[in-house]
Amino acid sequence: MRSILFPLFFACTAIPAAAEQIGEVDTVFKFIGPNHKIVVEVFDDPKVAGVSCYMSRARTGGIKGAIGVAEDKSEASVACRQVGEIRFNGKLPRQEEVFSERASILFKRVRVVRMADPKRNTLIYLVYSDRVIEGSPQNSVTAVPVPANIPVPVE
Repeated sequence: MRSILFPLFFACTAIPAAAEQIGEVDTVFKFIGPNHKIVVEVFDDPKVAGVSCYMSRARTGGIKGAIGVAEDKSEASVACRQVGEIRFNGKLPRQEEVFSERASILFKRVRVVRMADPKRNTLIYLVYSDRVIEGSPQNSVTAVPVPANIPVPVE
């Protein structure tokens, strides 16, 4: 029974999108290792054709950044836009993670969650870090209105 449920679980679980780096700017010069920087990445919504999300976030440089053990800041911004004809790949859950990437060697991830608002025929995207180091969780939100002739299909 367990061998049947394990593949079924993964077949039903959405695979978050992968990001493509668009560009970067250096923010702090480091003598050893890469500089601290802000990167701009883009990913396409895996279930909504015609919607792309642009995300900016800090990347820690130095020796720790070079060997992959640095912890990036919990700050990110997202802007999702209609970039083509919107088409839905089936019904959408009211809330679903569409992007996830590690921001430290352990535990911390940057996540983007899509929320559906069928009443206003809009898709909302929220970016946040799931491990707060200090203070309030940093987050950013953006909305993509869907044309009136294409209703948002919600489960």
